[in-house]
Amino acid sequence: MTAASEGVVRTERHDHVLLIRINRPERLNAVDRAVARGIGDAIEEAETDPRIRAVVLTGTGRAFCAGADLKASAAGEAINHLEEPYASWRFAGFVRHPRSVPVIAAVNGLAHGGGMELVLASELAVAADTATFALSEVAHGVIAGGGAAIRLIRHVPDKVAMHLLLTGDRITAGRALELGVVNEVVPPDQVLSAAMSLAHKVAGMAPLAVQATTRLAAAVRAGQREDELWERSRSESRALHASADAIEGKQAFVEKRAPHWRAR
Repeated sequence: MTAASEGVVRTERHDHVLLIRINRPERLNAVDRAVARGIGDAIEEAETDPRIRAVVLTGTGRAFCAGADLKASAAGEAINHLEEPYASWRFAGFVRHPRSVPVIAAVNGLAHGGGMELVLASELAVAADTATFALSEVAHGVIAGGGAAIRLIRHVPDKVAMHLLLTGDRITAGRALELGVVNEVVPPDQVLSAAMSLAHKVAGMAPLAVQATTRLAAAVRAGQREDELWERSRSESRALHASADAIEGKQAFVEKRAPHWRAR
């Protein structure tokens, strides 16, 4: 465990996977400044440590994340940090954090408001069949400023997205699966193991190729122009073809053995 494990965000290393756990079960893992700092620092740890090849994000207790801590906000506490780099990373130190290492959300319970935005900002997601999803910001006089008003419109049919954004209605994990918001739905006692299994599968792929693919996909979602995307794809491909891992991948294929990735 790292220093972050001492507070409201706990981290554990499992081989090449970093598990990040929001640890405020008494507040349904609502995000305050301490949580935002903890998640942001943990993601930065994954980005700067070549041994980490995938991340799993989950919550403690019966909730994944209930969104922003409205009690703290009502008391005058700023949820988003004003200092850099946390200010640029936005809600929870996560939704605009530049990443090459993919994140799998393990949605163990309700994911409401900003909690659903964490799921939408993740590359992959596994949900418990008891989990619920909602964007309830309009009921509290604000908008889904952590990215849902942008990402959801791009992700699901327009009328469906607007219904969720304008009513705050909850949807089930099964409906989230139908809409492509999550990749898999499993019983509650299997959600973390399923997410970790997926993370280990990703971590077993060529790490530089995974990171390049994650960056390129992020550029697509950010709405970069077609010509810029093709140039970026070519640049990433050139760098990969010159890597030791690309040589190893071809050699392992020829020799019919498992490759030994070195992330270089």
